[in-house]
Amino acid sequence: MKCSLCPRACNVDRTVGSGFCGATTDLEVAAVVVHRGEEPPLNPIVNLFFAHCNLQCIYCQNWQISKTESGKWKVESIESIADRICTMFSTFHFPLSSPMLGFVTAAHYANRIPEILKAVRQRGFTPTVVYNSSGYESVETLRSLEGLVDIYLPDFKYMDAYLARDYSHAPDYPEVAQAALREMRRQVGGGLKIDEDGKAYRGLIVRHLVLPGAVDNSLRCLEWLTDFMPFGLHLSLMAQYFPPRPGLPHPLDRCITPEEYATVVAHAEKLGLTDGWIQELEARDNYRPDFSNENPFESI
Repeated sequence: MKCSLCPRACNVDRTVGSGFCGATTDLEVAAVVVHRGEEPPLNPIVNLFFAHCNLQCIYCQNWQISKTESGKWKVESIESIADRICTMFSTFHFPLSSPMLGFVTAAHYANRIPEILKAVRQRGFTPTVVYNSSGYESVETLRSLEGLVDIYLPDFKYMDAYLARDYSHAPDYPEVAQAALREMRRQVGGGLKIDEDGKAYRGLIVRHLVLPGAVDNSLRCLEWLTDFMPFGLHLSLMAQYFPPRPGLPHPLDRCITPEEYATVVAHAEKLGLTDGWIQELEARDNYRPDFSNENPFESI
């Protein structure tokens, strides 16, 4: 079957090759880990990191797993993936009724998520499911996940189509991501529901990573988000950008400055985007995953 899971609609037969994302039909898993570095109501969470990505940002901070050809990572079955997830739930003593499970950048494997969840549930766990996304999603594919995803955690990266083209090979990112966010909101609502223990169990969190030299893009993203959801939007404003590898073009070869971040933070506050989290500037020194380790975040 030709692949049209994501907005690129490569129409590649992934049984015999890979599309833009670099993935075939084989399930290549980069890591299954307990992660405590997400937004507070999502911690701790068992995150499943698939290899490959349909966006291919040139500055990707997980570039070790997103920018690889098929065959580098271990190919796993649905059963083995479910076993790994449930081992994490058991080992780290997650509550049987409400562990949290995240699928990270899974657009190119979204059609396999129902099978994975079925296998996890057959092992006695009913997790709160978090779909952690680049925002570059097909509405049709998102609709296929309705009723399975409890919390959507998308990025909203660009309002500037030229930046989206130059940095992520996706000049249509703004309109594609806007449509995706509308569909996510339709499914799970706009607010974030949090239980008495401080854990989220349904809703939407939108992330925005401030990029060096791109303050105007960030301001426009925040303005669109305000129009998209004037009340109750949980925004996660992120300062953690760092040059993940040498050779990136300027200004991606540097971190954001305090002045750049302060400008974006002030604009968010002016717009009333006060529900959510503002990352400390020092996060850029702490968030440096290494997927050559069994736990890429063990030093975080």
